[in-house]
Amino acid sequence: MSARLALPEARAWSSADPYATALRTGRGPLFLHRADGWLLPLDVERWCAAPDAADRTVIAACRGATLDIGCGPGRIVTALAREGREALGIDISPTAVGRARAAGGTALLRSVFDPLPREGRWRTALLIDGNIGIGGDPTALLTRVRKLVRQDGLAVVEAAPRGVSDDLDERSHVRLHDGSGAHGAAFPWSRVGPASLTRHACAAGWTPLSSWTADDRRFVVLRPDSAPRGGR
Repeated sequence: MSARLALPEARAWSSADPYATALRTGRGPLFLHRADGWLLPLDVERWCAAPDAADRTVIAACRGATLDIGCGPGRIVTALAREGREALGIDISPTAVGRARAAGGTALLRSVFDPLPREGRWRTALLIDGNIGIGGDPTALLTRVRKLVRQDGLAVVEAAPRGVSDDLDERSHVRLHDGSGAHGAAFPWSRVGPASLTRHACAAGWTPLSSWTADDRRFVVLRPDSAPRGGR
């Protein structure tokens, strides 16, 4: 997928007042709103807080230099930096990048489909907090991420939470919505359960390595096909 295909989403998130307002205040309500009226609550308060127990399992899974794709306000990159570990966050929201930097993290205003520093040399890439949905095409996204990590690298990906079907594979156009009428432009998004995530990963050149559940959040670790097993 080219950077051009990510532009509608980039414009929506970067210009949407509800998202910027939520990050500035550190609280919602904020939703993804589908045309049929369905609303998915977004956990702004958790994003803007310190890493919780589930986040700490993600941090523990990171190996070497880590790229956090869609880092939001930067709680993961900030936590890694405080441990003296190399990490870069990227996000298409200026407000998110500004907050991540203010908290002590390193972050760039970039789409994952833009040219990025150290392409092919990241040891770990993160797609958490629903960011497997970026671009509305999980296979295309994971194909792009495959080009960002080393041959012995990892991707830590968060699937839809427990209570949602393992086979969920949903693609739609959504808007950011604050629950009271303010909303951004429509953009493509997707949600996948662990089984569907595995299928997309295999199609994109990854092999599932491990998985776990923490606080009802479900994570899968992927390694590039033909990568050596067991390395740190």
